[in-house]
Amino acid sequence: MVENLREQILILVSSPLYLIIIGLEVLLSNYRHRDGHHHGSPATRKAYTWKDTFTNLYLMLLNSGIDLLFRGIYVFILDFCYRHHWISITNVFSYWFLLLLAEDFLYYWLHRWDHEVRLFWAVHVTHHSSEHMNFTVGFRSSVFQPLYRFVYFIPLAFLGFKPLDIVFMYSATQIWGIFVHTELIGKMGWLEYILVTPSHHRVHHASNPRYLDKNMGMFLIIWDQLFGTFQPELGPEEYQPTRYGLTKPMENPGPVDVIFHEWKAIGQDVAREDIGWKEKWQYVFGPPGWSHDGSRQTSEQMRQAEDLESLDFAADPQF
Repeated sequence: MVENLREQILILVSSPLYLIIIGLEVLLSNYRHRDGHHHGSPATRKAYTWKDTFTNLYLMLLNSGIDLLFRGIYVFILDFCYRHHWISITNVFSYWFLLLLAEDFLYYWLHRWDHEVRLFWAVHVTHHSSEHMNFTVGFRSSVFQPLYRFVYFIPLAFLGFKPLDIVFMYSATQIWGIFVHTELIGKMGWLEYILVTPSHHRVHHASNPRYLDKNMGMFLIIWDQLFGTFQPELGPEEYQPTRYGLTKPMENPGPVDVIFHEWKAIGQDVAREDIGWKEKWQYVFGPPGWSHDGSRQTSEQMRQAEDLESLDFAADPQF
């Protein structure tokens, strides 16, 4: 009962806060004539469009609906694991502090594998399909993620964390995860070394080769720094202007295709008759962009190609 009340209070506090910050962002982006551009670079597009904003809300509602329908099942599974937990943490401060650290750590790996395994990328790609960067993009949810996200948090239940506390902590850190979707906030000083900031998350949403699959954390940036996926945001004098969205934009970004376009592409690849089972497996569980004939590139291959181009240009500026 207390856990449910805690989550209800979180929703009551965060909902009007979301409306306020979105309204302020709309006003400030228009007032400053920023029009959704990368921090410090020329304006190339509006911060908000009606179509993109409605798509964000549409995907959020689908995600929330699936989460609510499935919540009873995954809370039951987490509760079963909790009833067989291995340790107990009795100190209240230690309990919540360790839950924050452990859940953020596990979320990092959930998010990282959503980027590195094509089957999971087919779910997560919806979140990255917007070519804008504003607070409502934080609501552009990975629609089917609630069906498997809880699996990553099962170790928390075995470690003595209550299922509803796990759900609450995820919801609480997700609020921060929504606030970092903006171009209105520059770098945040010493916080850049500890927290995921808007600067870090702009990198994460960029489709520039150097920025692909970087800064996977939700709340703390330390996991990216520890596991080699950290990339600071570079200024216009250091790197090209930031582009948001997918490396290959959707041909038909309608309400169905925005969710299923990558699933459709996986089906087409697996159905090929000129490849064997090993290649079919790679098309499902390999990294996004993998191809048996080199016709496409993974994010790492794109990065390497960009680095080679930079070396060629440095060696011969007239090239």
